[in-house]
Amino acid sequence: MTGIGDCEATPESQGRLKTIRQSDLTGQMLVVTRNLRFANLRDMGASHTEKIFVTGHRGMVGSAVCRRLANTDCELLTATRKTLDLTKAEATDQYFETHRPNTVVFASAKVGGILANDKFPVEFLTENLTMAANAIKSAYRHGVKRFLFLGSTCIYPRDCPQPITESSLLSGPLEPTNEAYALAKIAGLKLCQYYRRQHGVTYHSAMPTNLYGPGDNYHPEHSHVLPALIRRFHQAKQVGQPHVQLWGTGQPRREFLHVDDLADAIVHLLSLESPPDWVNVGTGVDLTIRELAQLVAETVGYTGEIQTDPSRPDGTPVKCTDVTLLRESGWTHQIDLQQGLKDTYAAFRQEVDTGKLRSA
Repeated sequence: MTGIGDCEATPESQGRLKTIRQSDLTGQMLVVTRNLRFANLRDMGASHTEKIFVTGHRGMVGSAVCRRLANTDCELLTATRKTLDLTKAEATDQYFETHRPNTVVFASAKVGGILANDKFPVEFLTENLTMAANAIKSAYRHGVKRFLFLGSTCIYPRDCPQPITESSLLSGPLEPTNEAYALAKIAGLKLCQYYRRQHGVTYHSAMPTNLYGPGDNYHPEHSHVLPALIRRFHQAKQVGQPHVQLWGTGQPRREFLHVDDLADAIVHLLSLESPPDWVNVGTGVDLTIRELAQLVAETVGYTGEIQTDPSRPDGTPVKCTDVTLLRESGWTHQIDLQQGLKDTYAAFRQEVDTGKLRSA
């Protein structure tokens, strides 16, 4: 597993824990302790099997986490929305009472691009907030000791210093175009932090940057920027369209992380005995939307003109994460954007050919 496998075990931690010490962002000593219950998933015997509940397993993130855990010795629990609606408190509590997971990876979310967030702020706030509150409360009530909540870097202020550090949380106003979603994710993060502080359970959060990869949502109006570009350039190439117009000026800068890298980071975070309350997950490298569009066009093989539409909103001007804290814990991304785009476009074409393309 990517991580800190070469760390030396301290005498007091033989068997269950491994500890290293590194300097954190403030120059103080950061103690990084591996929980071998997770670090050695591949080597665990049946009597030590971890029961991990991955919510949202049919989404891009949840399915990536399931792929990452598929060849380990853990018992993987999943539930479709038809089986379990996390917005229903009673049903959520019943699921936890029946299945008794040891660990939860919370990958459920109502997500969408700028247009969807702007049109449906009530749904983005209430559904995401309700799912998080129900799951966290039921997890604690039924003895879950480990809960990893997945949010987004949109939780940080619109104009916070770049690159974004974890300490930027709640230091200024949010980006208005996705404020509702961000508020729900901040609430989930804080709820985990408070349960940890008040009850001593390891409930913590990961805040990934913009994600892409297999299983993304390619809705023509409600998808995120990268899948939207893949779909538009693919269709433009098919019909011989002379130009493709970008939403906004094309100047905002964004960072992108392949979803399989996120899944690996999640397993890494589960291997830490005392992880940060929340931590950024990204590459630390950004580019403009126009530069991204050019990369997508080259990947797809589109040779037409790329235009911009400044009358459309840009969103946050710059959003790039400071990933120092995560790197100091022993993890870094492995998939560069150029290769990731090639793999993602290949997956997109396969999903189109098999009728499995997500566009809802």
